[in-house]
Amino acid sequence: MKFEFSAGGVVYKREQTQKKSESRTNAKKGGVFILLAKHAMHHGWVFPKGLIGDTIEKESKEDTAVREVKEETGIEARILTPLVPISYWYQFEGEKIKKTVYYFIMEYVSGNFSDRDDEMEDVEWLDIEDVESRLTYTSDKKVWQEAKSQIANKK
Repeated sequence: MKFEFSAGGVVYKREQTQKKSESRTNAKKGGVFILLAKHAMHHGWVFPKGLIGDTIEKESKEDTAVREVKEETGIEARILTPLVPISYWYQFEGEKIKKTVYYFIMEYVSGNFSDRDDEMEDVEWLDIEDVESRLTYTSDKKVWQEAKSQIANKK
């Protein structure tokens, strides 16, 4: 049995959208979008995350989360608040592994998808209402339940 520790982010951004009705523009309404990534190996839709200290010795959870979001999606984001850590078991090459992931609610700062590594085969900004149906794994859906209400309440 092995133990792994990872960190990542539930990244959001707000955008102003305009609705057009019969050639006149109504009042602007803000949309909230969440960053999701499709893993190139298992093809599941997930929040970006990665192993703590896999490339930088004694790296903090927070530094790992910011780094992994940038590496996997091309997006720079800043941490706003931690979420409750999530743990789950998985099997890799016949070995049982318990993984604990420290997620943070993060806010988009800058960047674009073209500046990312190849660990993710696709990256998208999804409307906040479409996130749960896109997520592949129960553990991510559990994280999303906590994050969604906090993000919706942020101004």
